[in-house]
Formats: sequence, C-alpha cells, structure tokens
Amino acid sequence: MTATILFVDDEPDLEALVLQKFRRQIRDGIVDIMFARDGLEALQSLEHNPHVDMVVSDINMPRMDGLSLLAKLQEAEDKKSTIIVSAYGDMSNIRTAMNRGAFDFLTKPIDFVDLEATISKTMRHIEMLREVRRRQAEAERAHAALSRHFSPELAKRLAASGEGEGIQVQWRDVATIFTDITGFTSLVETAPPETLGALLNEYVGGMTEVVFAHEGTVAKIIGDAIQVLFNAPGDQPDYATRAVACAHDLDAWAQDFCARQSANGVNFGATRIGIHAGPALVGNFGGNRFFDYTAYGDSINIAARLEAANKQLGTRICVSASVAKAAENFRGRPLGELMLRGRSEPLRAFEPLPQARFDAPETALYFEAFAKMEAGDAAAMPAFAALVGMHADDSLAGFHLKRLLNGAKGIRIQLD
Repeated sequence: MTATILFVDDEPDLEALVLQKFRRQIRDGIVDIMFARDGLEALQSLEHNPHVDMVVSDINMPRMDGLSLLAKLQEAEDKKSTIIVSAYGDMSNIRTAMNRGAFDFLTKPIDFVDLEATISKTMRHIEMLREVRRRQAEAERAHAALSRHFSPELAKRLAASGEGEGIQVQWRDVATIFTDITGFTSLVETAPPETLGALLNEYVGGMTEVVFAHEGTVAKIIGDAIQVLFNAPGDQPDYATRAVACAHDLDAWAQDFCARQSANGVNFGATRIGIHAGPALVGNFGGNRFFDYTAYGDSINIAARLEAANKQLGTRICVSASVAKAAENFRGRPLGELMLRGRSEPLRAFEPLPQARFDAPETALYFEAFAKMEAGDAAAMPAFAALVGMHADDSLAGFHLKRLLNGAKGIRIQLD
C-alpha cells in the first residue's frame, strides 16, 4: 500500500532534495510525496487530498506556522499523524508541538536516514490505528446486526467476542414462542398507512422489549407475527421457565396495548401466543452478506400451529406438554390432545395461568369437568354447562361444552 506524505516547508530547495532522496521508494510505489509552502496551503491540500497519511511540517513558516497547523490538524475528525521539524536549539517549540499531539519530531538540518526511520515508525503507528478502526467498525456492524435479534447486553458480548458474524448453524434444544394478532389483515385494509405504521412499530417495539427483558432472542418479525427463541444462541438451562414467564408478560403487555388503542377508537386485535420446546436447526442463515439468526424444524412449526390453535380454543396462550413439563412450577389447565394440522399424532397442550387465576375456584371446577371428559363420563357436559353458567367469559369452557353438545367425546380435538 502506498503511503502519501505531505511535506510542509517554505525552503525552496527542500522539494528537490526530498524527491531525490526518496526517488527509489517513489518509483516502487512505496510512497507518494506532496508539498506545501505553509500551513494554509497545507490545509487546502488536505481538503482536496483526504487520503494523505501523514504530515511532515516545519515550525517557522509564513502565513501559518507549524504549531498553528498542528492545532488545526488535531481539531479535525481525521487527525493526521504529524512529524514536526525544527532547529536543534528550539526545544521549547518542540515540547509545545509534542504537547499538542505531534507524533514525533526531527531537528534541522534533516538527517535523511533519521527521516526515513521516523516515517517508517509513523507508518507502523498509522497501520495499527487503521486496524483498530477496522475492528471497531466490524464490531459496530456486528452489533447493529445482532441488536435486531438479541438483548443489548448479549449483543454487546457477541460483537465484542467476534462471534456476531459467525454464529454457526447447529441443532439445539430450544423453546419457541410464536405470536400473532387477530384481525390484523382487516386493520391493514382499513387503517391509514401512517396510523398502521405507528401502531405496528409501537407494538413490535414493546413486545421486543419484553422479550429482551427475559433474555430471549427475536428470530423473526414478519408483519405482526413475532418468533422468539430461548436457549439460543447461549445456554439457558431454564429456557422453558423463561419462555412461559415471557409469554405471560407478552400477553399482559399486548392486552394493555389493546386497551390503550381501544380508548383511542382503534380496534387492535388480541395477541395469540403458542409455545413449544424441542430440537431445531438454529444459526445464521443470512449467507455472507446478511445476518439472519433464526431457527427451522418441526418443533418451530409446532409452536406456530399452537399459536393458531388459540383461535378455535378461545385461549390467548397455548403451550405444549414438553414446555409445561420442563417449566419450573408450571401453573395451567389442560386443553386436550390436539390434532394439529399436518401432524398424525396428537399433542397434549395446556393454557398457562397466572398464579391468582390458577388458585381461583373456577379453575378447580374446570379441572373436575375436564377429568370427567377425559374419562368419558357423561357428567362432563353438565359440569361444563355449570361452569359456563357461572363464568360466561370462559371461552375455553364454552369450547368444550359446544364440543360435547355436538356429540364429541374424550379430550382428542381435531383442529382446522
């Protein structure tokens, strides 16, 4: 790489002497040398030639001296490494120059062997600074990409360690959350673009903050749908517990958001949430030009199917038995054995409940009615009827009552 050096000196013979001494380096493309007669001319030259690597400047010059030039160079965003040249006895000015940020100094008359050695040392310093800036820029780019997916602290750690651009694709056991908004298509078709944009940005931003608070990873955002991973990229032994806690907080945040929009006259749909745990292929699938940390596999599809199951069941959160079993102190009520679209085997699923609702008397009545339904007891229908009579807002109990009234038996549920 050619080093570009700007010599700033008003001595008429200097240009010819420097070109003669550095003729071989110039011929071989090692250096490119430019000249200016004072500080003002040097600043003009730098403005038109920002690629200059270093400045070698005399102190005593007309119009603008070397110390004033040095001060201007240090004020610039791209600070040029500067070598100051002065008379041997002018140590006061040399000290001033070093205090103002000069990289090194030479004394007159110039010893060209010393000059060449000083330039080489300065270039090594410049190359070191370039490498530091390059690494910093790479870390900033990695952090920007990682911040889309990971919590701020995790993104910083990954970017600082250099792992951000090279997270390998691997099989991992993960808990996956899928969220979606009911009636979003209708909202898209009726709301003005500026209103929809503001609503969706606020919604996605708030939901993402909830995910990051639980140290989850945002794998995908597709319109109103959000896919979240736990236990990736780092190990989280309590990933199922985190996923359930995150789902509760997402549900609470989304309900509050809906209430606020309703007060403003906007009919923003409820958020449905599905959670499943199992193996998935996880990593950066963005190729060499993009960073796209996401997951694929059957367990991911199951989480998406569970999210959709909420629509028929009348619930907002639906989790698989694998999550309910792995989560610490899981509190929830059984939904049944779901026959999900595209699967031949039933999947047992649950509705997680906050502690207060789990401890409520109606939850105990639900468990009793569900046990009767599972056992094929004809008393299940009046049990659910009584529960719906007392709690008409219990959509899940109403779903089971309707099934039984239509002749269904047991807890196996065929979903559309």
